[in-house]
Order: sequence, then C-alpha cells, then structure tokens
Amino acid sequence: MTYPDLPPPPPPAPVRARLDEASAQALRADRARILRELDRRSLGPGRLLLLWAVATVFTVGWSLVGAALMSFEAPDPFSVIYGAVFALLGAGVMIPTGFWFAWCVRRDRAMRRLLRAWAEVAPDPAADAWLRAPRMSLFWALASFAVAAFGLWVSFAGTASARPGDTTYGEMAYLIGLGTILWVTGLLGLGKAGTHYRWAVRAFP
Repeated sequence: MTYPDLPPPPPPAPVRARLDEASAQALRADRARILRELDRRSLGPGRLLLLWAVATVFTVGWSLVGAALMSFEAPDPFSVIYGAVFALLGAGVMIPTGFWFAWCVRRDRAMRRLLRAWAEVAPDPAADAWLRAPRMSLFWALASFAVAAFGLWVSFAGTASARPGDTTYGEMAYLIGLGTILWVTGLLGLGKAGTHYRWAVRAFP
C-alpha cells in the first residue's frame, strides 16, 4: 500500500552510483530533509497524541459496551433493550477505531521502512548524530510507562475493591477492560520508543 503524503523512497544503489557530484549533493540534502521529516512523523509529540486519541476513542466505545453489560444485569426488560442499544453504539465506535488503528500501524511500518532506506544513503556520522539522541525516545518511554502503570492500577484496584453483592460483573468487566486498554496503549508506546532507539544506535554508531 502506498501513502501519497509520505516522501518517495531513495533511488536504487546502481542509480546512486552513477550520480555526478552536483546530483549527489542534492541527494544528500534530500536525505537530511527526509530523515528529519520521517523522524518527526514517526516519533514526534503529535504521533504520541494520535496514539492516545485512538485509545481515547476506543475507550469511549468500551464505556458504551460496559454500560450495556451493566444494563443486561438489571432484571427489567427495558434495561435489556437499553443494553442492546449501548452494545450496538459501542461496537459502532470500537470497530471503525480498530480499522483506523490498523491503518495507522501499516503507515508506521511504511515510515520505518523509508527511514531505514534513506538512512543507508550516503551516511554522514557527524550530521546524523541527532538521530541517536534519546530525547524523544525517552519522552515516549516515560509518558507510555505512566499510561501503562495507570492502566494496571485501574485493573488491579477495580478487582481489589470489588465486594460481593455490591459490585456487579458488568462493572468488573468494564474496569478490567478499561485498565487493559490503557495498559496496552502504554506498552505500544514503550515498544515504539525502544525499537526506534535500538535502531538508531545500530544504524548510526
């Protein structure tokens, strides 16, 4: 799948080998510009906010599903009807969000392939030193760790505070699911930060 908003891949190695000096300098300038752009798109603050936005929308859908689960436990038939409506609304939010997330994952992979391909073009250790800087990776790691830790706390605190007769199964399922969404979101951010930094250290020694 192609993404028109992403920069093109670098020319093949045989083509690069035949470039004259002026064309080679232009290619190096394109490389520096594209690497910065891809790094910003891949690991910039906006990308982290996009991940959190997807998780937030998915959480809204899960909240509707949780309301449905709680409604199904009520004895009156109207609650069952309300529960069915909430379940449909929740599925209507969660399913498109899942497809959106899958699209974002595929686009991230395309950006990583481009980043690695352009990094191999005429490496310049002095100019590429900024790619090894752990600032954004550390920012992603710390923010994602906080989200993951909060998700674990929500799951375990909800389970620990449950009281037979007071806490319903629907409430328990909602809290555990909410905590799991936060935990998985944090793990995704941690994995992205670690993968990017390991690649940068190996690619730019």
